[in-house]
Amino acid sequence: MTDNLPTPHRRDFLRVLGAAGLSWSLWGEMGCASAPAVDLKKFQGIFPIVQTPYTDDNKIAFDELEKEVKFLDKTGVHGIVWPQRASEYQFLTFEERIEGAELIVNANKGLRPTVVIGVQGPDTETAVKYAKHAEKLQPDAIIALPTRDSGEFDLDEVLEYYKAVGKACGLPMFVQTTGNMSVEFVLKMAKEVPTLLFVKDEAGNSIDRIHEFNASGQDRVTVFTGAHGRNLPDEMSLGLAGNMPAAGWVELYVKAWNFWKAGKHNEALDVFSKAMLFVTQAGVYGFPLLNYALHLRGIFTNWSIRRPDAKPLDEDAMREIERVYEFVKPELVV
Repeated sequence: MTDNLPTPHRRDFLRVLGAAGLSWSLWGEMGCASAPAVDLKKFQGIFPIVQTPYTDDNKIAFDELEKEVKFLDKTGVHGIVWPQRASEYQFLTFEERIEGAELIVNANKGLRPTVVIGVQGPDTETAVKYAKHAEKLQPDAIIALPTRDSGEFDLDEVLEYYKAVGKACGLPMFVQTTGNMSVEFVLKMAKEVPTLLFVKDEAGNSIDRIHEFNASGQDRVTVFTGAHGRNLPDEMSLGLAGNMPAAGWVELYVKAWNFWKAGKHNEALDVFSKAMLFVTQAGVYGFPLLNYALHLRGIFTNWSIRRPDAKPLDEDAMREIERVYEFVKPELVV
């Protein structure tokens, strides 16, 4: 397999506006007086989802959240993202998300990773509030899921939702796809929402959809994926810009990415296969595994989560997770 980086990785924000037939005056009419140019080199690589730690009395452990940001910088990640599904964003209060976003941005100052803040909400009004707050914080970008995690959406409503978020915040935006959000629909939205420059694509077979993005001839939307990076080597061969995995074993993804980009594909596959041991377990043990991995790394005091339908880890589960952790530990850098 060979790298085949498509043209989207060589454009900048002004070219995107020009391709859309938009002018700075129209941008201003949308409510955004100015917008930063985008250095696409900052939007390539492994952008883990920062997970949310809790105290024993079920409050956010903000000191451990800050510790996690600094830990992720040491692992060599290219970016960080919070709060998304792996962060349990649905189970955080509005006030917690505001405080957490401020902490993430401030804790990352002077560090290397690109910062992406999640602004999705259960309704458009709430998402707009998060977006306006992000505008004040000035992370590198924002990301938004639709108003719910999955299902069949009224795509006209989804478009209006992203228009409102884009109008509220002039920062570059990732749309996170789910449900029936097709590639065609994402490209349509990008023409109507000037800030929509990136997609975290999780609405179907990632390989088929990357082919579809590439075949469209578009040079607007830069593609990331999620899904624990299950198809990362195949996706990289198609010119993928980046992936957003969980944080607990993120060095394995970083090493795989860096080896691949250096043309060392066998080395990339070797370390990638170790990451997949955890991913296989994640399919069995679910969200508790994610925080338990960070507990084993010494980042989280406990491994509690708020998701009410999650089955707690029993002794057998913890033993098997620890077995995998000890096996891959020589590959972990911190």
